[in-house]
Amino acid sequence: MDAILANKLQRLRDELITMERVVIAYSGGVDSSLMLKTAVDALQTNALGVLAVSPSLPKSERDDALQLAQRIGVSLELIETDETSDSAYAANAINRCFFCKDHVYAALRTFANERGIAHALDGMNADDTNDLRPGRAAAVKHSVRSPLHDLGFTKRDVREAAKALGLPNWDKPAAACLSSRIPYGTAVTTDLLARIEAAEEYLKALGFRELRVRHHGDIARVEVPVSCFQEVLVKQSDITGGLQALGWLYITLDLAGIRQGSMNEVLNRKP
Repeated sequence: MDAILANKLQRLRDELITMERVVIAYSGGVDSSLMLKTAVDALQTNALGVLAVSPSLPKSERDDALQLAQRIGVSLELIETDETSDSAYAANAINRCFFCKDHVYAALRTFANERGIAHALDGMNADDTNDLRPGRAAAVKHSVRSPLHDLGFTKRDVREAAKALGLPNWDKPAAACLSSRIPYGTAVTTDLLARIEAAEEYLKALGFRELRVRHHGDIARVEVPVSCFQEVLVKQSDITGGLQALGWLYITLDLAGIRQGSMNEVLNRKP
């Protein structure tokens, strides 16, 4: 770890110590894991992690998050959120993420208030603002702070710091809620979320680690790293058969490869 990053990490510890007690929105991703690990190191039992559970969170992600929390010895609470029953969320407008985070952060703030804890935090880093982030308005609404962002931690910084602290998920691929696989304007339903989850778990069972299955009506658009294209061709029959069995008629490989926020690209398209 270089001196600049070590200084950022020390500033993060110092800031957490001044807060005295914190709750952290934890997902099992590397960003929130670093936040939770650093907070527990600084505050011991005065730092609590909260995992929001809903149909938009894949069960495998929930299980991985629980295992990681147990492995690194942190206290974790599970809270169920009900954004999928919110008609504004289900409508899937471009600000869908606001309604999701509004439910999550409201539950986080309630959890904190019931325990007399003033500070609620999340794991957003400085690079996250490069993509569309309607959920940030929900963070402001519920006074949820983002120390990694405020101290200038990039995604690269987060991974390097997580590796230095011994977090086993330091190189875990970025994840996003299952609703991010659905085009804006297409209704989000629990059945569709479950179908997308089953498709991605199927591809993981075939050996793909980093992937997305984007839903476009009868079409399933598969995103994997360009380096995995040859493997897709080798397993083409299995991929096609498995996803068609889940209800898609056409299976397509996105030649641009996997990328964050690909569903937002349509928002920048010129007429």
